[in-house]
Amino acid sequence: MKYPSPLLSRMARTALLAVAGFTLAVGASAQEVTFGQVGPFTVIPVPDAPEIKQGIEAFVKQANASGGLRGQKINFFDVDDRYSGEGFVEQFGKAMDRKPLVLLSPIGSAAMGALFKEKLLDRNDVVVMNAIPGAESFRSPGHARLFHIRAGDKQQIEKIVLHARTLGTSRMSVLYQDLAIGTSGWAMAEEAAKATGGLNLKGVKSGTDAAVLATAAQQVKDQDPQAVLVVGAPRFMAEGVAALRKAGVSQSLFVLSYVPAGLLVKLAGAEGARGVGIAQTYPNPNGIVLPLQREFQAAMKAAHPNLQKYTPFQLEGYLSARVVAEAMKRSKEKEITPAALDRALRGAGEMDFGGYRVDFTKSNVGSRWVDIGVVTQDGKIRY
Repeated sequence: MKYPSPLLSRMARTALLAVAGFTLAVGASAQEVTFGQVGPFTVIPVPDAPEIKQGIEAFVKQANASGGLRGQKINFFDVDDRYSGEGFVEQFGKAMDRKPLVLLSPIGSAAMGALFKEKLLDRNDVVVMNAIPGAESFRSPGHARLFHIRAGDKQQIEKIVLHARTLGTSRMSVLYQDLAIGTSGWAMAEEAAKATGGLNLKGVKSGTDAAVLATAAQQVKDQDPQAVLVVGAPRFMAEGVAALRKAGVSQSLFVLSYVPAGLLVKLAGAEGARGVGIAQTYPNPNGIVLPLQREFQAAMKAAHPNLQKYTPFQLEGYLSARVVAEAMKRSKEKEITPAALDRALRGAGEMDFGGYRVDFTKSNVGSRWVDIGVVTQDGKIRY
């Protein structure tokens, strides 16, 4: 019987070790970190969730092309909550089966209300980055695992009131929806007017029924304001603008950031939408001055080559994902887990994304950036 020589045995062992090392390397490179989105992809009449998804996809593709997140590929999924609290709870549970590191930009007061009522962040190991809307009730006190990069309703309303006052407005009306987002918005506007000084502020509460809204719009007109702020759900704000224009209110109108210019044009017509001021919580997604704008556009072009123009919601999705990745890149912890992400976000300090800064050092609200965009005659936003 012939036995293998010691040299051949050593060569065989070396080959086996090499194969084992290769297998381990393949296994390591095959590791993934998961980002998820639970959002209203149906029922809701505005394109917020799909556009946010496009922005997330753009960042994920951009990051994976550069090696992923600390060497791990980023996997992204989305599920539809059908714009309801019950649907959000249901889909949140299904999302947890995929063990995501983070859920990005949930949308809707019902969804956020369910998040708190059902204590979903207490019962599940995950971080939620960014949330729409920016109601103060979701921020103060908020939740330790819920982080925000969007300036809240309070900051938006304060900016609009100050902007109107700077333009010389001394009489301003607020048309607000008979809903929590509307009544709290009215209260914030009152506080902002008092802080600004020299502004006589009046409010009119309204439901969503067309006849009720028409009556409320006429009441606003009778107040003879120099400017009007409309506060409520996105559809209510757009319909409110249409009702005010129909009632003959030609003065300056303002809405919060949740209203797409296209929806205003659809409901109020091009002429009715023209000149409406929309609070903006992110820089111009189609600008070219900031490094962020150029990097975002390059990512969008690679991921969605058929799109020619970009929206604030797409930029919001892109930034929501990018903030998470940047914080984890700065972390010295070995594992990428929700707990590690929580600590990383708080310890990252100021993160400058080339014209947009985020800092969670002092609180879970990382940005208060607000600007006013104006709808142009062709239905675009002029910053």
